[in-house]
Amino acid sequence: MARVDQFTGLTAFLAVAEHASFRAAAAELGVTRAAVSQAIQALEHRVGQPLFQRTTRSVALTEAGAQLLAAVQPASVQIGRAMERVGSERSSPIGHLRLSVPRIAIDLVIAPVLPEFRCAFPGITIDVDVDDASVDLTARRYDAGIRIGEFIERDMVAVKLTPDFQWMVLGAPDYFARRGRPAVPGDLMQHDCIRYRFPTAAAVYRWEFQQDGAEFTLDPPGGVTVNDHLAMIEFARRGLGLAYTADLVAAEPLQSGELVPVLQPYLPSKQGLFLYFPSNAQKQPKLRAFIDVARKVLAARKRL
Repeated sequence: MARVDQFTGLTAFLAVAEHASFRAAAAELGVTRAAVSQAIQALEHRVGQPLFQRTTRSVALTEAGAQLLAAVQPASVQIGRAMERVGSERSSPIGHLRLSVPRIAIDLVIAPVLPEFRCAFPGITIDVDVDDASVDLTARRYDAGIRIGEFIERDMVAVKLTPDFQWMVLGAPDYFARRGRPAVPGDLMQHDCIRYRFPTAAAVYRWEFQQDGAEFTLDPPGGVTVNDHLAMIEFARRGLGLAYTADLVAAEPLQSGELVPVLQPYLPSKQGLFLYFPSNAQKQPKLRAFIDVARKVLAARKRL
């Protein structure tokens, strides 16, 4: 009797579990949706029970599927890292680097770093997933993420990528011509403010201020709420209201005068962007290569 390869179908299983989609899994693996479906069916036949609940609109793990995922996912991560350690003996790092980044990191980090990184390390392919929501790096099989420092869990290794952010309340000149300028934070309650809703929660971000050594927050009113930071800045530039953002993020409209800061004595400085990852991932050659290039490029641009 032919020996059954116990690993057959697991790559497809992990991809479908991650994306909750056969189509997205097929795109990631570079195969057809039918090929992924056949691999899952064969795996389900081997284990003797369904691993996914499928409808026309959704794909979800069954109890058996969740148990299998919990058992094989950590092993798949370890196998990948073992392969990379073996490959690290080559003259140049190779592999596939998966990063989870917020939109604000594209202009500040990824766009300037990526060209030099790809030129220096053509053997490393990179997958940049742009998402403002917090993610579980291990569960989603990311090698690292980029986030604002205060939102990174303490058990992660963090490498600073940008200077600290100076937070600002910004508005367009024509908005201030129509509505006047707030003199103190409390005046914002009589203004139109563009509110930011966290992508992973229903909560709306409360604007942070400081006065006489004390910190406080406000939830100012506004007719527009978004869950995308750059959209908020664009709407403010068009005069729809005031935006609460950071100096580095709004550098271009600030420099051009399209947006003007107010209430500066009341605004705090906060941690900038950091690359973060689990401690057991820091020895990966592909990740070390990205860190080295990022620090070099950002230092040259005076972003670090």
